[in-house]
Amino acid sequence: MVRGRDSGKIAAAKRALEYIRDGMVIGLGSGTTVAKFVELLGNKVREEGLEVQVVPTSIDSKIMALRQRIRVTYLDEHPSPDIAVDGADEVDPSRNLIKGGGGAMLREKVVDYASKIFIVIVDETKLVNHLCEKRPIPLEVIPFAWRTVIRTLTEEFRGKAILRPCGGGKLGPVVTDNGNFIVDFFPKNLEFDVESIDVELKRIPGVLETGVFLGSKVSKVIVGRSDGTVFEMS
Repeated sequence: MVRGRDSGKIAAAKRALEYIRDGMVIGLGSGTTVAKFVELLGNKVREEGLEVQVVPTSIDSKIMALRQRIRVTYLDEHPSPDIAVDGADEVDPSRNLIKGGGGAMLREKVVDYASKIFIVIVDETKLVNHLCEKRPIPLEVIPFAWRTVIRTLTEEFRGKAILRPCGGGKLGPVVTDNGNFIVDFFPKNLEFDVESIDVELKRIPGVLETGVFLGSKVSKVIVGRSDGTVFEMS
């Protein structure tokens, strides 16, 4: 019997699967909840003979799709996917998100924002009253600029910023699928305007994208509870 967070993740993934139709092009996000969705999608494709294609947002999500024998395509061929299904690290009451715990937020934002429908699937532990209660804002930064970006964040934005270490036995910083670094930014306080901080952070030379995703771009958030039930924020 599945319990706890896994139960919530599976419940959210199952509900998202109900929005998938034959012939769809699906933007495929990253993360543990999306991994549950991909497994269920693979089963559905094989059992029902669905003809779907996915646009992966990371090497990891591409590998997940290939293992499930789901056809992979690209934005070059399908610049506006029918639907995107992605996870999140934090979700506030206005559906604003923090993403980028896995370092894929640049490609995720491109695909998610380009899709006609953007569905977020999370378990209930990801819900917060204010963004950055639990997680920093990840920034994808060109390697040439990481020191100046950190200096700007600490001196001008008055927050804390660190270069994300790789961990897992590998030395050095995290390197994204795009060959860049991740700087994690902890704002000085949580009373910030979400849209403004997204714009202001991207104005720092060397910052390519932030892990702030605006609620206005999210069509629906599906939240799975530990008891296996779900509710939707739309």
